[in-house]
Amino acid sequence: MAKVCWPYFDPEYENFSNRMNPPRVSVDNESCHDCTLIKVDSVNKPGILLEVVQILTDLDFIITKAYISSDGGWFMDVFHVTDQQGRKITDSKTIDFIEKALGPKSQSTEGVKFWPSKRVGVHSVGDHTAIELIGRDRPGLLSEISAVLANLHFNVFAAEVWTHNRRIACVLYVNDATNRAVDEPNRLSLMEEQLNNILRGCDGEKVARTSFSMGFTHMDRRLHQMLFADRDYESYRVAPDVNCPLSFRPKITIERCEEKGYSVVTVKCKDRAKLMFDIVCTLTDMQYVVFHATVSSDGPYASQEYFIRHMDGCTLDTEGEKERVIQCIEAGIRRRVSEGVSLELCAKDRVGLLSEVTRILRENGLTVCRAGVSTRGEQALNVFYVRDASGNPVDMKTMEALGKEIGKTMMVDVKRVPTNATVPETRGWAKTSFFFGNLLERFLT
Repeated sequence: MAKVCWPYFDPEYENFSNRMNPPRVSVDNESCHDCTLIKVDSVNKPGILLEVVQILTDLDFIITKAYISSDGGWFMDVFHVTDQQGRKITDSKTIDFIEKALGPKSQSTEGVKFWPSKRVGVHSVGDHTAIELIGRDRPGLLSEISAVLANLHFNVFAAEVWTHNRRIACVLYVNDATNRAVDEPNRLSLMEEQLNNILRGCDGEKVARTSFSMGFTHMDRRLHQMLFADRDYESYRVAPDVNCPLSFRPKITIERCEEKGYSVVTVKCKDRAKLMFDIVCTLTDMQYVVFHATVSSDGPYASQEYFIRHMDGCTLDTEGEKERVIQCIEAGIRRRVSEGVSLELCAKDRVGLLSEVTRILRENGLTVCRAGVSTRGEQALNVFYVRDASGNPVDMKTMEALGKEIGKTMMVDVKRVPTNATVPETRGWAKTSFFFGNLLERFLT
C-alpha cells in the first residue's frame, strides 16, 4: 500500500524574506533643521504601516510629514517627527529603542517590549484582567461602572474611555486587592452580569457587551475596533455629535487614479496628535491596503492623501462604497476629538479611587466624554474631558471650584482644551499612558 508523504516545510520559511532582507531603520538628525527623519525600509507585509505608525505615536512623537510607498514587495517610508515640545529626537536611549522596535530585532520581544516609562503598544502593570465594555452612553454611566468594580473590590489601574455618537467604549485593566488577575469564574460572572445591567440601562438597550481577557491589548487600537464593529459611524448624519465642534469637521474626498488603478482618499482637517494613526486604523479595519501616502501639516491644519485598494484588489467604484469610507474615516477622526475642559488628577492608587472621582463629577452635573487612567508605581494618574449633562462646555469657574473640592485629597490640574491651538492635544492627552510630568513631580515632592 502506497504511503502518502507530504513534503517538509521549514517552520521558519515565512520569515525567510525577513532574514534575507532585514528591515533597515535610520534616525537622521542632520537632513532637516527642525525635525528628525525616521526612515524604514523592509519587506512589505499586511499591516506593516499600522505597526510603524503605532510605535511612533506610542512614543508620543508628532508626525509633521510622512511619505509612504509599499507598491510591490518592498515597504519604504520616511517620517518627519518631533517630540511633544516640537524638538528633534536626540536622546540616545530613545533612538536606540526606535532602531530596535522597527529594525531587525523587532521580531524578538527581548529588548523591545519594555520602555523606561511605559510599555509600547500595551498598557499594563503586573497581572491583570482586561475588561471591554460597549453600549449606549448616558450621563453618569462611567460613575456607575466604576462603582460596580469598587463594590466588588476590583482596582482599576489602567483604563481608557471614549464616547462618540451616543455610544461608549471602554477598555479597563483591573486586579484584586492582592494585585493579581481576577480568574475566578463566579466573580467574573457576577461582574459581567452587573456591568451588562448597567450598560443596558433603563431603556432596555440591547446592543451592550462586556467581555474579559487575560492578555494584553493596545487600548487605542482596540477602541477603534470596538466602535467600528458597533457601527458608530452610521449615526452622526441623523444625530449630530454635540461633542465634536464644527471646527474639527474634516473634509474628505475620494477620487479614482485611472493610471495606476487606485482610489485616492484625501483628508483635510484640523491637525492634532495621533491623526495619522486614527486614519490608518480605520482603513485597516475596513480591510483597505495603503500603497502610497503623503502626510503634511500647514499651520493648524493637516492634509493627508492615501492611495488605496481593498484587500481583494478592488477600488471604490460606487457612490455607496465611497460614502461608507468617508463616514468611517470621519468617525475615526472624531472619536478622539475633545474641546472644553480637562481635569487631571494625581493621587495614591487605591481601590475605589476612580469611583470616588467619577461620583463627584456626576454629583456636580458633569458628564465624561473621554477619560484615561494609568498607574505609575503607587501613584494613579487620571484625566477626564468633561461637559455638562446637555453636552455643553463647562464654565471654568465651576471647574475651578470642583478642583478645590477634589484637591483636598489629591493633586488636581484644571485645563481648558484649546480650540485654536496649532497642534491640539500636545499636552496631557497626547501622552499615551498619561504621564503628566509636572503634575506628578509636584505630587511626589
